[in-house]
Amino acid sequence: MKIAVASGKGGTGKTTLAVNLAAAAARRGWSVAYLDADVEAPNGHLFLRPEIDHREPVSLLTPRVHEEVCNECGLCGQSCQYSAIVCLGAKPLVFPELCQGCGGCALACPRRAIIEVPHPIGRVESGRANGVAFVQGVLDVGQAKSPPVIRAARAAAPPVDWQIIDAPPGTSCPMVTAVRGADLVWLVSEPTPFGLHDLRLAVEAVRRLGPPVGVVINRAGIGDDRVARYCQEEGLAVWAEIPDDRRIAEAYARGRMVGEAAPEFGRVMESLLDRLEGWSSRQRGGQ
Repeated sequence: MKIAVASGKGGTGKTTLAVNLAAAAARRGWSVAYLDADVEAPNGHLFLRPEIDHREPVSLLTPRVHEEVCNECGLCGQSCQYSAIVCLGAKPLVFPELCQGCGGCALACPRRAIIEVPHPIGRVESGRANGVAFVQGVLDVGQAKSPPVIRAARAAAPPVDWQIIDAPPGTSCPMVTAVRGADLVWLVSEPTPFGLHDLRLAVEAVRRLGPPVGVVINRAGIGDDRVARYCQEEGLAVWAEIPDDRRIAEAYARGRMVGEAAPEFGRVMESLLDRLEGWSSRQRGGQ
């Protein structure tokens, strides 16, 4: 089962939930992996503290022009919808930061003057942390295209019974890439007007992808009941409510597992695992 933990905006507590859930599952003896797909700012390693034993570079294929073969016909530039290769009355100019790696320019060139070469954009790191298989994608500084690194990280996940995917915040391409194909998506929200606004956007995005959607309300008690009422109106299951507790914030700030500082939080994780186990059994029974 692949459980994606996402949110409509940053700072809602999805990483806190994901790392502690993975650790609690490992303590139960479950076969579990934590996958940090927030490749622009991965921070799950600060809490799980894994021993990294493998690193794999991630590259994107970008065009290189053999100028001695090119006849400046301009077909490569006409084929590129992203202006990653353009012809301005001279040899084609290549802008690797705009390239999507589709290879269309190489196919369009009648003289085979274009080849594709790897352009490094990040890496995937993997290891283990107290029974949890750990995988994280890391986007290189200055690079703008995170989905290829997210896909590489997901492909590197080991075969386990439970995969916890820590998705990027928001509702754009990185989040979609991280949650696509998940068996269940939890959206972490706060009971505030901003939290409700971004939760609505995230629910709409995930529903278009198809997996079941659930909600975890973090910092319960700081706002009002609008998020809970929205979930009821939309038929969204609220899987858990995590209380607003200073000990949780302090543990997070120190890079500690929250369950160690706030036993009540640990009991929430155990309850979530119980519900997940029952949900999984019903899903398999339905198949």
